[in-house]
Amino acid sequence: MESLLIITGTMGAEKSAVLAEASDLLAQRRIAHAAIDLDALGLGWLPSVDRNDGLMYRNLESVCKNYAAEGVRRVLLARAMETREELELCRRAVSAREVVICRLTASIETMEKRVAARETGIRREEFVARVAELDRILDGARLEDFAVRNDGRTVTEVAREVLVRAGWIPSVHAPDREAPQL
Repeated sequence: MESLLIITGTMGAEKSAVLAEASDLLAQRRIAHAAIDLDALGLGWLPSVDRNDGLMYRNLESVCKNYAAEGVRRVLLARAMETREELELCRRAVSAREVVICRLTASIETMEKRVAARETGIRREEFVARVAELDRILDGARLEDFAVRNDGRTVTEVAREVLVRAGWIPSVHAPDREAPQL
């Protein structure tokens, strides 16, 4: 793969929603890409391992090989990247030459409310409590190339800013490349 854009952030930062909207914006421009919510590739429980991360990254590698065989050179990925080791696993699985990481941010209160509204199952309280903890972990890891604020804005505005700042689409204010410069 040529390019990997990782959308990271704590729970409730709306990584999955921004991933889907960014994919729609790229599709609207007919830009070939894959959009992968990495957590979905590791859902399940295996009695033989503490975490499914190894399997998740093997799944990612397989999926990316399939996309590459179809000519895809850009991958959008949503995942809370907590460590440099995890980032390196991701980079190797995707085989990307260029990696850009965007961290979505919002107030802790906003993200906790989003998680509380979204999670209705048995782990709801655990997930709400994880918001602030994961935010501190991501603050310490400092893996992002840039951050985009995601409260009080539409998902389209946020996704467009992510793609513009990553260099995947031009700014709406940028001059047209074919237009002569005066």
